[in-house]
Amino acid sequence: MSITKKDVEHVARLARLALTEEEKERYTTQLGQILGYVEKLSQLNTDNVPPTSHVLPMSNVWREDKMEPSTEETLGSPDEIVANAPEHEGPLFKVKKVIE
Repeated sequence: MSITKKDVEHVARLARLALTEEEKERYTTQLGQILGYVEKLSQLNTDNVPPTSHVLPMSNVWREDKMEPSTEETLGSPDEIVANAPEHEGPLFKVKKVIE
C-alpha cells in the first residue's frame, strides 16, 4: 500500500494539524517507508508464534480475599491513634497548610 500526499493531508486534517508543503512531502515519504516495512513483516510465517501482548510472560498475582480487623480493632480508638501525632485536634491529625 502506498501513501499519497492526499492521505497525509486527510490525516493531518483529522488530527487538526497544519502542515507545510515540505512536511506533507516528508511525511508522505516516511509513512510510505513505514508501511513498506510492515508489509515485509506481514510476509513472515507466524503460524507457530502465539499472540502476545507483552514481550515477557506476565501474570496477575492474586491474594486470597479474607477479612481482617479494622483500624479501630487493631490500633485503638481515633483518640488513641492520634495520641502520638506531633499535633492533633480531637480525633484529627493537624498538619501545616501546603496550599496557599
